[in-house]
Amino acid sequence: MGSSFGQLFRISTFGESHGGGVGVIVDGCPPRLCLDLAAIQVELDRRKPGQSKITTPRKEADQVEILSGLLDGVTLGTPIAMVVRNKDQRPQDYKEMEVAFRPSHADATYQAKYGIQAPSGGGRASARETIGRVAAGAIAKQLLAQTHGTEILAWVRRIHNLEAVIPTDLPTLEMVEANIVRCPDAAMAVQMIERIEAIGRDGDSCGGVIECVVRRPPVGIGMPVFDKLEADLAKAVMSLPATKGFEIGSGFAGTQLLGSEHNDAFLATGDGSLHTATNNSGGIQGGISNGEPIVIRVAFKPTATIRKEQQTINARGEATTLAAKGRHDPCVLPRAVPMVEAMVALVLADHWIRQRGQCGSAANSGN
Repeated sequence: MGSSFGQLFRISTFGESHGGGVGVIVDGCPPRLCLDLAAIQVELDRRKPGQSKITTPRKEADQVEILSGLLDGVTLGTPIAMVVRNKDQRPQDYKEMEVAFRPSHADATYQAKYGIQAPSGGGRASARETIGRVAAGAIAKQLLAQTHGTEILAWVRRIHNLEAVIPTDLPTLEMVEANIVRCPDAAMAVQMIERIEAIGRDGDSCGGVIECVVRRPPVGIGMPVFDKLEADLAKAVMSLPATKGFEIGSGFAGTQLLGSEHNDAFLATGDGSLHTATNNSGGIQGGISNGEPIVIRVAFKPTATIRKEQQTINARGEATTLAAKGRHDPCVLPRAVPMVEAMVALVLADHWIRQRGQCGSAANSGN
């Protein structure tokens, strides 16, 4: 009921923020895929709390345990189960939230839907649930890299009203990981870090925008009508905590252009492959990838849990106030970068396997 994603490359996540652990079951991964297990842990390390002065101070090693589906690092084609044990649990930090709903958090809606919830840390609504997504996404990344040479790279484009506009062919993983805010513009990163620290000291939070590019994507993936590739990408990234907006290619800015300005002219190629002069389409046309880089942007709201006193209600609907305690990110974006990459990878892996099932090794299948 809402905890599974994908059709043929399918994941199901489990666990609560302050329960025994969180994890994922990956079903549909092709057999005989050689996995770099250390690379899975690297992705989880990019996501984990306590990694810098601008993230939550919660200390978790987030060490992954792979319970099934592998033999000597090679996939068997059977379900791959991965779990991360929760170690640094402090449910006492959330006592006030048991009787007062956090404004703009999932407390009130979970209570209205289920009549019961795991109050500590937000339960399934916590960003800790994304551990399973990131671990599964690391497998999908390796599948795509080995079959197509695909690279998926995201970075922080905007924090609050500070924006770094960078050509999408420029950033490298080294540039993104060179600073704690994960912005490849070093000068702007300094300002972003200072802004997050200042807002955090004031007991408040801020949001921003993450940009993501897929280089060398499989060609011809995506289904017409309801399962368009951009539609599934939108659902994937909008299922992440705190997301509020999605753009692909020219996005909303493209609405200010004329058709003659916005259209991506096709260029002649010697091998019959598709290539366009511009990429306002963001690598997807008619819901199907055309081989150009896929470019998306995801908007994240300010973290809902803040230390500033706010007006709210309790479970009985009575007015009260809440100044949240606990350990929370003043800005979710630096840790959300690997989450966005993971969800994009999961969509592409699923659609590539679906393409193989429908069209086999046709010339335009990208294989």
